[in-house]
Amino acid sequence: MAIPNLVNVSSIYAKTHQVALTTTTTTALLTNSASSDDCYKINSIVIANIDGTNSATVTMGIVKSGGSLISFATTIAVPADATLVLVDKNWGLYLEEGDVIQGGASAASDLTCTISYEILDDA
Repeated sequence: MAIPNLVNVSSIYAKTHQVALTTTTTTALLTNSASSDDCYKINSIVIANIDGTNSATVTMGIVKSGGSLISFATTIAVPADATLVLVDKNWGLYLEEGDVIQGGASAASDLTCTISYEILDDA
């Protein structure tokens, strides 16, 4: 696995991925299964509680290629009808080849996750 050289980026592809969270915190939400010339730059991860009555918690982290989950958010409460910004552009989160963002919620289908990212290609 080669680490892409971001100075030589030849293409940048803007992407948005959305998913309803389940109660399984090891659910793959976004996987960099691209070629070794690609890197995913995560611009934001926003969690929305679509339940109008109940609060729910979110847990999320990254599994490096072949490794175990390292959390960057653990059982953080999201009030009813509210949003939580877990990651923004100032945080500098990158996924290399084989890396996976995993996560889940305390209540199935109460929380949705929106991940805005760019695929940086130095091929």
